[in-house]
Amino acid sequence: MIRSFFLAILAIVGFCSILGATVQAADRHAGYYYPDPVYREIYKARAKQIATAHRKTRIAFVTSITQQNMQREFAPTAAIFAKGNDADKLIIVGLEDGRLDTIYRARAIFANMTAGVRTLPVFQELGVEDVFTFFDLAAMMGFTQITITNGRNFTHQVILQ
Repeated sequence: MIRSFFLAILAIVGFCSILGATVQAADRHAGYYYPDPVYREIYKARAKQIATAHRKTRIAFVTSITQQNMQREFAPTAAIFAKGNDADKLIIVGLEDGRLDTIYRARAIFANMTAGVRTLPVFQELGVEDVFTFFDLAAMMGFTQITITNGRNFTHQVILQ
């Protein structure tokens, strides 16, 4: 009985290892735009993808944010871009050492982004400005993954479902 219990545990661990390796292998951007993720989480979005969301709208969204950041009086502290065949992977790379190097700072950035998007007319018209987050907006736009990294040794990845 104990032996079969240990064999079952080994089988589960082996399966999880294979599954983890498959997930990492599927992320072709890891090792190029950012180090392998240190942290991964799944976010079950409360918003559905809007019908008008497609590759071009996601690229336009990222381009708009980039243009706004470039027009500020100071250099951008992060780069943001969309990758993937459908531009459905949002990537945020810190451009300054020591600013985006912990899970807590990554979550703080996402909290700031949530505060910003809650002022958008779409959230206010839907009456969800106090419920939806930046992750929900990203899901509405058709993003499936958000990766935030310091570009050196820290990466946090959020899978949107």
